[in-house]
Amino acid sequence: MMAAAAAGEWKTVPKRRGRRPRPAGPDAAPEAPEVGGDGGAVRRRVWKAREDLLISNLWHLAEGMIQKRLTKPLEQLQGVMAPISEALEHVHLKPSQHPVEAPNVKEDSLKRTSHFKCVCYGIGKFASCVIACSQLAFLLLFLEKLQIPRSHCYIFDPLFNEVEISVLNTLGLTVLSENEEGKRSICDEPTIFYMIHCGTALYNNLLWSNWSVTSLSKMIIIGNSFKGIEGKLLTKILQKDYPYVAKILKGTEEIEFPQTLHYMDIFNDTAFHWFPLQKLKELPSETWTIQEEPHYSKSEELEIIRSQRKQTPPFLGQH
Repeated sequence: MMAAAAAGEWKTVPKRRGRRPRPAGPDAAPEAPEVGGDGGAVRRRVWKAREDLLISNLWHLAEGMIQKRLTKPLEQLQGVMAPISEALEHVHLKPSQHPVEAPNVKEDSLKRTSHFKCVCYGIGKFASCVIACSQLAFLLLFLEKLQIPRSHCYIFDPLFNEVEISVLNTLGLTVLSENEEGKRSICDEPTIFYMIHCGTALYNNLLWSNWSVTSLSKMIIIGNSFKGIEGKLLTKILQKDYPYVAKILKGTEEIEFPQTLHYMDIFNDTAFHWFPLQKLKELPSETWTIQEEPHYSKSEELEIIRSQRKQTPPFLGQH
């Protein structure tokens, strides 16, 4: 299904230390031969990465962060102030495929998060890259913690090979067949975007596709720190090339991703972003009047691979 995706579609091309190496575009030199092309071996490596992460200090810190600092964003996504925090306290993951079930008294609260959608862009070639494999392992644990069905997680990377696509399907994730360039509308469905070390243009495209108070208030973006992006780019460059990132800074709350020495290179510069409804409403009204689709010059170093064909923004309900 995705065999043709490897040629000519977007892919994050990270530059910071710790990011997985990627080609700059369709004309880049070919990669070294794949390491571990057997689907069973790849699945075992992914599951071993999950097991290692589960008993790590990083996951311990992440669980605490989810419990203490993500409950308010999650409740906003749902649209009701439900006791999600109490429910999360009783979800304990173990070294197996399924998390320990929560007591029945919390079942209704957890069902609220089970309706969430998740979209993952740019995870990388996890069959041959340790960093990408660990990022996929965290995604699996995160879905389990929030009890979001894996079938509700849509994942895409144009450099996935057939083995990786097969492994993702076996894990129960929904592999997208087209390059969306991040232009995905949430269609009023609470959605968490998992976009570790993606290019700034991808975040800009995603924001444009959901440029309204209603939509942004139902989104969480896990990815490069917007504050970090602001600090690295000149203000005029940020406003010109990535206007939607620039305009949403004052409407964003960031929660820094936990860091440990062992996983430092895997989740560096990463944060949870959510958009408090009150902050969005306080932005000037002209913030929402300009909704021009982003365009990038060929000279810009976008750190993404562009789609070769023009397409309308896809919707979650279509997949």
